[in-house]
Amino acid sequence: MRGHTVAILLLPGASPIDVGIPTQVFARRHGLNYVVVPCAAEIGPVPGRDGLGFHVEAGLETLDGADTVIVPGFQNPTGPIDPRVLDALRAAAFRGARMVSICGGAFALAAAGILDGRRATTHWLNAGRLAREYPKVRVDDSVLFVDDGQVLTAAGVAAGIDLCLHIVRRDHGVQASNEIARVMVAAPYRSGGQAQYVPRSIPEPLGDVFALTREWALAHLEQPLTVAVLARHAGVSARTFGRRFVEDTGYTPMQWVLRARVDLARELLERTDLGVDQIAARVGVGTGANLRMHFQRILRISPSEYRRTFAAAPGGGPKLAEAGAAASARRSGAAAR
Repeated sequence: MRGHTVAILLLPGASPIDVGIPTQVFARRHGLNYVVVPCAAEIGPVPGRDGLGFHVEAGLETLDGADTVIVPGFQNPTGPIDPRVLDALRAAAFRGARMVSICGGAFALAAAGILDGRRATTHWLNAGRLAREYPKVRVDDSVLFVDDGQVLTAAGVAAGIDLCLHIVRRDHGVQASNEIARVMVAAPYRSGGQAQYVPRSIPEPLGDVFALTREWALAHLEQPLTVAVLARHAGVSARTFGRRFVEDTGYTPMQWVLRARVDLARELLERTDLGVDQIAARVGVGTGANLRMHFQRILRISPSEYRRTFAAAPGGGPKLAEAGAAASARRSGAAAR
């Protein structure tokens, strides 16, 4: 099978961490079919930010055949961008390549017109500037990343990890994504709707308590979990818990629990032969009918379709069949984050 080419386009002043994140997540050593190719407008040295630079061996022609194009943040996002770069980005988007930005990379996609009419995000410090410079873009400064189907944008720094892992989940399923997260010692799953930055008017230890409560809930998904139960574990009132939980995660407690249950069901569909009814009971949604309903609403796919696409192959790895691309396309507009 032809590899899935991930072109990482380095612009002058490229952020080292934004470049490093996709090279780590999509590395060949993880055993998936990604082929990472750093590229730039010109072959050779590319100045980086924070005292680090790069040397690339591929030019803009890489974008001609790339399946995914990633633009990391760069030094001067509101300054002029090489017209050749903008033309190459437009051409890649026009032929259907998946277009991705991390942090200030959104400015390059916006300058190429790729974000016009779309919801997108960038680092909260630059979100206002992005909205002013490109009024056709529906800028959301309150989320970690936005999946708008063909075009995906992430907020700053660590949110790039969340988005790249989300892409792996779209392509290869939750088990593959979780395995890469473990290798990277990263959180396996932070939803795109989680808040970027929340001004705190409460002591930080309360946030630590909520993190422990979320961890506890993940270990008890098969049990009845209500706001009252979670608040009791956190040691706060249900009203306080509900309000602060939304600020921390972007979801209400019950929305978060449901998505965690669907996530666990995805992993069980991938790595076990349990029936849909058995999985539904194990993840706490009751019946197979309930599980099917939640899958359709959240993932736009049925449990059986998901299993056919992502269940472990005889060799032990995830299936990398063409069905995966079809399922990803069906889910591309879904709120699976």
